[in-house]
Amino acid sequence: MSTVETQEHTALRAAVAALGQRHGRGYDREELWAEAAKLGYLGVNLPEEHGGGGGGMQELSIVLEELGAAGCPLLMMVVSPAICGTVIARFGTEAQKRQWLPGLADGSLTMAFGITEPDAGSNSHRITTTARRTGDGWVLNGRKVFISGVDIADATLIVGRTEDARSGKLKPCLFIVPRDAEGFQRSRIDMELAAQEKQFELVIDDVRLPEDALVGDEDAGLLQLFAGLNPERIMTAAFGIGMGRYALARAIEYAKTRQVWKDPIGAHQAIAHPLAQAHIELELARLMMQKAAALYDAGDDVGAGEAANMAKYAAGEACVRAVDQAVHTLGGNGLTREYGLARLVTAARVARIAPVSREMILNYVSHQSLGLPKSY
Repeated sequence: MSTVETQEHTALRAAVAALGQRHGRGYDREELWAEAAKLGYLGVNLPEEHGGGGGGMQELSIVLEELGAAGCPLLMMVVSPAICGTVIARFGTEAQKRQWLPGLADGSLTMAFGITEPDAGSNSHRITTTARRTGDGWVLNGRKVFISGVDIADATLIVGRTEDARSGKLKPCLFIVPRDAEGFQRSRIDMELAAQEKQFELVIDDVRLPEDALVGDEDAGLLQLFAGLNPERIMTAAFGIGMGRYALARAIEYAKTRQVWKDPIGAHQAIAHPLAQAHIELELARLMMQKAAALYDAGDDVGAGEAANMAKYAAGEACVRAVDQAVHTLGGNGLTREYGLARLVTAARVARIAPVSREMILNYVSHQSLGLPKSY
């Protein structure tokens, strides 16, 4: 598998970088979303027959990384086209594809994703949101937390489980819940994270849905779930790499021009070497992300699962270290609003924590890759 980008990918990267530079750190989310959609970037991974670009996670991850490197990441790209769009494209009915994919591709529709629950944490086997069949559809009940962008999404793809699955066997099902569905309540979580997309807690109280709200096959839920989670990890890696690149670029620019004694501070190895190390780590994380995206696009869900987890881990660590070193390079200036780095100290932790913690990734690798026994 080649680790060198194609000419098409290089051209896409350059075009998106130019878009990001036009908007920059002070970007308006709606304006950037609209322009990215008009240029075809939001739906670059979705099928051509439904208005998308016909590409895959390789192309979509390039878009998010370059926007992040310009200081204007679109977090809902992780959710709407990457998770929800992918799941519907792979498993949705023809009617669901016609209803949702063209809008997700051109940005006129947005979809959120609800899996995390207050008492389940990283243990998806403890999901308690249940779906009960009725004569003409479904009734959903449950709670979700840390759900991004519900207020701006037209619908939320909710992960529940069929009510007869209380034996403990994971049998997730995915349901499309419209934003204005009766009983679908949201409350904003007060976050210290500086992000344009807000976080919400959801209360799902006897939400009645039609039969066709179910995505795909009720008995194939686990496959469908991981078809969405692997893109989520790949895109989180792109988010982290982009943020790390943005911080590193600010630090390099500063180190080249800031002069305290005779030479710019970047001439001193105590400044230069940590920045070089941060660059190396970001590049290594990108290689793993590219591998994960290529495997996923090739249909290797198992291989992509391992690589996507590794990519998300590597990008999270590289992002945090790059941001920390950037702030340290600027000293007191790194904490000012003028340079825009201090806000990234908190934001960088997202790549470590969400959508799965680094400790759970280490669990995955130790069990699935190394064959070590579980402690849980």
